[in-house]
Amino acid sequence: MDQPRGRAFYLLAAVFALYVVFLYGPTLTILALSFQGPSGGLTFPMNGLSTHWFAKLWEGVGVVDIWAALRRSLALGLVVMALTVGIAFYAGLAFRKGFWGAGLVFALAVSSLIVPSIVVSLGIGLEFRLLDDAIKALAAATGWGFLQDHGTLMGLYTSALGAHLTWTLPFGLLIMFAVFNRFDPAYEEAARDLGASGPQTLRHVVVPILVPALVGVALFGFTLSFDELARTSQAIGGRNTLPLELQGLTTTVTTPEIYALGTVTTAVSGLVIGTALGLTLWLQKRRARRALAGL
Repeated sequence: MDQPRGRAFYLLAAVFALYVVFLYGPTLTILALSFQGPSGGLTFPMNGLSTHWFAKLWEGVGVVDIWAALRRSLALGLVVMALTVGIAFYAGLAFRKGFWGAGLVFALAVSSLIVPSIVVSLGIGLEFRLLDDAIKALAAATGWGFLQDHGTLMGLYTSALGAHLTWTLPFGLLIMFAVFNRFDPAYEEAARDLGASGPQTLRHVVVPILVPALVGVALFGFTLSFDELARTSQAIGGRNTLPLELQGLTTTVTTPEIYALGTVTTAVSGLVIGTALGLTLWLQKRRARRALAGL
């Protein structure tokens, strides 16, 4: 017979329920309020049920080009994702083999998780402003016209990209370290015994086994970059990403249009997560079918 559940079980269940409400309650509230009618406000009770505010969002939010900001966030997120996967994978291989100073390199790589994000952003922004000043001084001293018209080095794929990588790379490295610690070297030894070279072993043995982990790193890289605000704030230059535009709209927009924008960004993140999970399941089934076919 099952043991009766004591008070501790119900206490923990209540704590977990409160945690779920605290975690998903704000998202569900914004989702509900974004589907109000034309006379809807920023709080409950809801006034009507429609997609009116999504249509208004499609037309544009005042002088802010939301869709351009969304495209910039998506493009930056994809670049950060690709770099995070590539660098974390090869860094994991390097740390697995071992090299002199590995402990120091690891400490430097993950130290950005400890430093406050706004401090990292300020530091990167200051660094690029100093570089701009140095270029202007060089242009004044040499008279080179192409340096005088260079503008600023700060931008989406320079300072902002570096700021985002300081946030995504440590997570990617930690994931790859955990995966490689459980990776059985017997697979590589078997491949070499069958005559495979180092690159062939990496391509046909190591990478296929690690694909689910690489998908996880890619998911971390994209979602962390897409939602990043603090590290972008002082290092973006003149073209804002979507989180920065959304922060600015919170002080000017007084209609559920901003909730519609929040719902759209949440849907984008959910789509990315769903795609990553679906790709992982498909790859696992594909590998299982190949394994059965080889028996």
